[in-house]
Formats: sequence, structure tokens, C-alpha cells
Amino acid sequence: MIRYLSALALVVSLLSPALAQQPTGTLAKVADSQRFVIGYVPDAPPLSFRDASGQPVGYSIELCKVIADAVKQHLGLDELTVDYVPLELPVKRIEAVVSGTVDIECGASTITLGRREQLDFTLMTLITGASSLSLAKSGIRNNADLNGKSIAVIAGTTTETALQTFLETNNFDAKVVIVTTQKEGLGALDQGKVDAYVSDQTILTGHIIEAEDPSVYRLAPDVFSFEPYGFMVRKDDGEFRLVADRALAQYYRSLRVQRLYHQWFGRYGIPQSPVLKAMYQFQGLPD
Repeated sequence: MIRYLSALALVVSLLSPALAQQPTGTLAKVADSQRFVIGYVPDAPPLSFRDASGQPVGYSIELCKVIADAVKQHLGLDELTVDYVPLELPVKRIEAVVSGTVDIECGASTITLGRREQLDFTLMTLITGASSLSLAKSGIRNNADLNGKSIAVIAGTTTETALQTFLETNNFDAKVVIVTTQKEGLGALDQGKVDAYVSDQTILTGHIIEAEDPSVYRLAPDVFSFEPYGFMVRKDDGEFRLVADRALAQYYRSLRVQRLYHQWFGRYGIPQSPVLKAMYQFQGLPD
């Protein structure tokens, strides 16, 4: 009996490391299907959008490709198919992550404590703030000029909440027009239905860059909120989040992140803020 128990203990001890290495959660799903599903915002340049051929591109997309490569390496897969699912509405992005429709959401999502009740976030990927975009002929030069104006904002975003707080704090008399997508908000601005459209400053900058005639727009230089971005992942899935965070941290510690920033922001004359430089340093955690 003693010999039997000793032999059994030896077998268990030999098998335990192998059993401990079995992937769980998202990684188990990816290992089984050999597919990694990325949700993204299709109209948020330069973070995530479709190029002329309809392919997802942008700053956030490139960072998620880094994570996809890390997942492939971690699982020891020879092949890994990466699928992209467009998600426009903020609520749909959250639902897609929570339900498992996508494995990660790579767009322009602000990290908030309220959202963390439903899901988790990776390390921060960008820091920006909400501001306003107007037509140059409107005379709106900064956010202080929004008093008495009509302002479009996407429903359910952190920008909507920040805008309401900004207006109330400054006792501004402004009309808030709720829209559902970036396209709708910019269309309302171009058609003169609203005086300004508010969103994260980085996204507004991207739309100016994409415009046929950027000179028709004016972007307010000041911001009225703090927006730390991260990629949404499922809650209580620490193994996958660690793979994603390790990939991002290693990337931030290299010069590649500077080249990435230049590709999507710097070459358009958008300087890297001291806050963002600090974010790259602080989020480049050691292994």
C-alpha cells in the first residue's frame, strides 16, 4: 500500500506542472479554435478605422497585433488566425467582450471604475482628453466659447458625462444633441445642424487629418476631461490579461513605441505630450 501511494504521489507530482500549464479562459478558447478575435471601432482614426481597402488599421490595431503575436507565442501555436469585428456603439463593445463575442476590444475605450464592474482593462495604451471640434468660420476658438452653442456628443460615452459636468460646472447654457456614431456627429457639424462636436481630442485630430480640406475645421486646444485608454478584456481572466500586459510593457520599453507614435500621430505634427511620455515609461513594467 505504501509503495502504491508513493508511486501515485510521484505520478501526480510529474503531471502537476503539465496540468498547471493548461491554458484557461480566453487563452483556452484561442488554443481550441486557433482564432483570436479583435473588436475595434471602425470610425476612430488614427486609433482604429478602415483603410481604403476596408482593412482595420490604426495605432490601437497595431498594438493589438503585438498582443496577438504574444498570444500565439505563449500558446506555442504554429498558426493563429486573427479576426476583426467592427463595434461602433460603446455599449456594444462592452457587451461583445463580456459575452465572449470578441477576445479583446482595441479601439478608443476609456478606463473607468464603473466599466471595471463588468470587465477588465489592459495596461494603459494612450492618454488624451475630451475637446471640441467646430467649423473655422464659427468663431469657436476654445471650449470656453461653447456657452450658448449646440453641441453634439455620442450617447453612452465618458465624453457625454464629462460634457454635462463641464457645462454644469461653468453654468453654460448650451444645447446638447445626442448622436450614436462619430459619423453622425461629424455629419451634423458639417451640415450646420450643431455648432460643435465633442469627442476625445485624439479622435478629433484624426478626423481633421482625414478631411479633404482640414482648414475648414478648428480644434479647441484645451480639454475638459482626462481619458486614459486601455483595451477591454473579460473580467477574472488574469492569465490572458498578463500575456497582454507583458506584451505591451515589453513594447513600451523598446524604441518601437516611438516609431508607432510617429506613424500615427507625430508625422501629422501632433507632439507627444509629457504625460504620454511618462505613461510609456511607467507602463513599461519589468518582467
